[in-house]
Amino acid sequence: MRYIKLHEETKVPIFRNVVYAFRLVWKADWRLPVTSLLEEFCNSFLGLFVRNILFLKTLLTVIDSNGDFRQYVRYLLWFLLVSGLLQLGQWYGSYANRASVKLVLQRLNNKLFQKACTLDVSCYEDPEFYDKYQRATTVLSDGYFHLLCIDLAVIIGDFVSFLLVVATVISINPVYLLFMVPAMLVFAVETKKSRAVYRRDFAMTTNNRVKAYIKRTMFLRDYAKDMRTSNIFLVLLQRFETATRANLVILKEYGLPLFLYSTLSSLLSEFIPIVGTYAFAGYQFIQGAMTISGFSVVLTAINSVNGATWALAECFDEISQMALFFSNLRDFFEYEPQITDGELEAGKFESLEFRDVSFTYPGAEQPSLSHVSFTLHRGETLAIVGVNGAGKSTLVKLMMRFYDPTAGEILYNGRSLKDYRLESLRGVFAAVFQDYRNFAVSVNENVMCRDCNEDDKQRARRAIVQSGAWEKISSFEKQGDTVLTREFEEDGAGLSGGENQKVSTARLFAREFEIAVLDEPSSALDPVAEAQMYNHLMEATQNKTVVYISHRLSSAASSDRILVLDGGKVAESGDHRSLLQEGGIYAAMFRKQAAAYRTGKEVASDA
Repeated sequence: MRYIKLHEETKVPIFRNVVYAFRLVWKADWRLPVTSLLEEFCNSFLGLFVRNILFLKTLLTVIDSNGDFRQYVRYLLWFLLVSGLLQLGQWYGSYANRASVKLVLQRLNNKLFQKACTLDVSCYEDPEFYDKYQRATTVLSDGYFHLLCIDLAVIIGDFVSFLLVVATVISINPVYLLFMVPAMLVFAVETKKSRAVYRRDFAMTTNNRVKAYIKRTMFLRDYAKDMRTSNIFLVLLQRFETATRANLVILKEYGLPLFLYSTLSSLLSEFIPIVGTYAFAGYQFIQGAMTISGFSVVLTAINSVNGATWALAECFDEISQMALFFSNLRDFFEYEPQITDGELEAGKFESLEFRDVSFTYPGAEQPSLSHVSFTLHRGETLAIVGVNGAGKSTLVKLMMRFYDPTAGEILYNGRSLKDYRLESLRGVFAAVFQDYRNFAVSVNENVMCRDCNEDDKQRARRAIVQSGAWEKISSFEKQGDTVLTREFEEDGAGLSGGENQKVSTARLFAREFEIAVLDEPSSALDPVAEAQMYNHLMEATQNKTVVYISHRLSSAASSDRILVLDGGKVAESGDHRSLLQEGGIYAAMFRKQAAAYRTGKEVASDA
């Protein structure tokens, strides 16, 4: 198992990405940064300056100047009033902040999901896309936006308090400023450290994705039987351990540099400023050049400066790291799909023409389709057959414009598919795909693909009856309102592969369409259920245009025309009778399947 190693310095515009992320938060809910600022500013100002420096200096000055008790009490009351107001501001900011965090995450996650739905299908077949998508979702799932607001607020609050503390110390003796200069260098060190942490985490992305996949697979019902009846568990476990070992290699690679960065930060922020200040302040006090109040304030101030420096450094460190991850989110949001809208509305279907179309998947060496030409007319039933890998499903992806051809052109009603709005064009089709998917919502919602009112539920029921799934669905207490899978509902229902496929097929019966695309719609059905489904399909698609894709040729016999794909090319074209007479690929495939069915019947009868 390899791991990603970055050989070049990752250059990311930190400031620009932080501004970008802050704008996202502000648009989602401006109250989050405002309440974060209120909470952290009150906390920093109260803790670093008012409580530790201002109050201490004021009271010690009263003592040094032999002030009376009334003056002392007056200063004490003012301190209590200011502290109380700041504490109330901190409490209110914390309370309002919690509500805003949830709203921001909800809105940004919605934005992320909506963007994911606009991406080209090709993105989902690209490992680099998955890595970037995972890093983008990590930004939200790990609460980076909330942390960004907190860090920015801490920086503002601590920086203001830091300046006030430094000004107080300078008023005692400007020499102490020299001991604070090394602390300024901590920010540069922490920035370098944050880049190293990002490169480390970036390098582990693929390995972490492998581990996450294996963890998820272990708990999914779909894989439970195979896990227990084969050695695949050991294979996955080995992959998991390999990914873990690869991560350990990465951690060791970055361990020493990160340790050195941390050590240097401690030296600059703690050892030099604190030791230097304590030594010089002690010398001045012994020599009588400093009062006890000045001595106490300086020692307290240097500790406050140290704390503020560390807090600022950590915030800059976190923001630098987050900015690197924000770059992935920004790239994700700013990705422009290659499959873009045209201006035309797809009207009533008349014809669909493939004109010398070739297509090669990104990264593939051989084309999946090569110089394919045919025309589909209104009301025609077209069967596309061929062995696995012949290019049948690829042809459907091009037809529905999930991809654009590498060469050639596809025309809808005489105009290029690129001229039409995607939603309008795809709305013409009703498709049942080979790799069907049902979702953890109700049966009715799975069929109608929306929240269902009573009319929708009646329509969904008719569609389920036509697909052949009603016998099973009606046995549930809630019938069509039953949630598929028990992942979120205790009274949810689990369906077999064939039953799931019937529910998926019901979507076709429930909608209006111009062209029905059936990509292996009966792959999980037994012959009897398959025959019943095709009877209903024939009724539902009467006077409609149908594109049927299957390796089972029994249903192709009734099609108006059959295209035989072989190696991505149209090897034969014609109706069932003419292709049998030609004695070519189709005839050989049909006779082979027919012989298999006859053999099966004979075996059954002998048994």
